[in-house]
Amino acid sequence: MSNIKQAYDEQGFVVVENTVPPEMRQALECACERVISRTRNGEWPYRRTVGTQFPPFDDATPTDYWGVQHVMHPDLHEPIFARWYTSSALLDPVKELLGCQDDDLQMELFNLLINPTAHDFALRWHRDDVRLEKASDEEERKALDAWHYGVQWNTALYRDSCLFVVPGSHKIPRTPEQRVLSSGGDAPKNPLDMPGAIRLTLNPGETVFYNSNILHCAAYDSQQKRATLHACIGDRRGGTTRARNVLQHGLEWMKGTEFRETLDAKGQQMLDSLLKLQEKTGGEVVYSQNNEIEK
Repeated sequence: MSNIKQAYDEQGFVVVENTVPPEMRQALECACERVISRTRNGEWPYRRTVGTQFPPFDDATPTDYWGVQHVMHPDLHEPIFARWYTSSALLDPVKELLGCQDDDLQMELFNLLINPTAHDFALRWHRDDVRLEKASDEEERKALDAWHYGVQWNTALYRDSCLFVVPGSHKIPRTPEQRVLSSGGDAPKNPLDMPGAIRLTLNPGETVFYNSNILHCAAYDSQQKRATLHACIGDRRGGTTRARNVLQHGLEWMKGTEFRETLDAKGQQMLDSLLKLQEKTGGEVVYSQNNEIEK
C-alpha cells in the first residue's frame, strides 16, 4: 500500500503536492478570476450564497457568495477546468486512493470555493451524506461503511486554512461529546472546540483529498482571498451509493452534446458512467442535508 493510500485510509484525508501541472497553473488562476467576477456580478446563476450551507442553494436575490457551481459548464467557456479534471496529474492519485482503473472512474462534481466579500461565513459540522441531527450510531456506522466509492478534494490556488476535520472520524460514529457539537443547525464559534478537530492549511498548489463523510466544517474569512478547486470523482463499481450526494447538485446540463464535445476521450468515458448513474435512479433528486434544522 502506498503512503498516501495508507494515510487516506487511516486518517480520512491526505495532502498531496503537484496535482496542478505548471503549464496549467496560470490558466486555472485566470479562469477562476473570470468565473468569480461573473458570479459576483450576478451573471452566473449557479452559485453558493452566504446564508445557505447545502443544496438547494437560495434562489432569492443574494448579497454575497461563497462558491461557484459547475465550473465545467459549457456556458462558462473555460475549457481549462475540464482539461485539469481529466489530467493524469489529478487522476493518478485519485485512482491510487480509490484502488481503481481508468474504466472505473465516474465523473461527478467540480465547483469553486471562494471568499465572500462582505460577510464572514461558516459551515456547521457535518458529514456530506449523513444527516447528523437524527442519525443513530447504527445508522451512522452503516453509512460510513458504505462510503468507499468516491473521493473529494480541495486544491488551493492561494493559501487556504478554511477546512477543519476530525482525523479518523470517517470510520466511526461520533462520541457523545461530538454529537452535542454536531447535531444542531448552527456553525461553531470555534471549530477547535470539537474533540479531536484539527485545522488544515494548504499552500498554493496543494490538494487535500478526503473522504467526504469525515466529520468536517469550514470557516470563510471575507478578508482572505480564496480560490480553491472543489471537486469529487466516483468509482462506478459503487453502483448508486453516491447518487443522492452527487445528483442533488443538478446535473441535467451534463447530458447535452455541447458539454460532451468539450471533453477528451477519457472525460467522455467518465461522463458516460455518470449518465448511467442518472438513468439507474430515474433522475430523482433527493437532498443529503437540511438547511433548516428544528431546535
